[in-house]
Amino acid sequence: MATEFTRDQIAAIAALACLELDPAEVDLFARQLGEILAYAEQVQRADTTGVPPTASVVTRHAADRRDEVRPSLDRGTALESAPDPARDAGFFKVPRVLG
Repeated sequence: MATEFTRDQIAAIAALACLELDPAEVDLFARQLGEILAYAEQVQRADTTGVPPTASVVTRHAADRRDEVRPSLDRGTALESAPDPARDAGFFKVPRVLG
């Protein structure tokens, strides 16, 4: 895997991303992208023999708990505080944000 980028390659990538780069940025990004690919190549060479496949490396959080019905605020009480409630439908009306 090539880990060096030419100025033309960086210019082509910048054009695809609709970026205007000055010459110093082209050189900087060529070096940085090369370093990223070199590191990715190094990671690919790591021996993972005997390591089971992992779906996620994140530990479980409280937000991952099972959903369960619990007591909450009564719908009517919640709608009493709303500036423009749609009581029949059971929701809050809010001002339109997008045109």
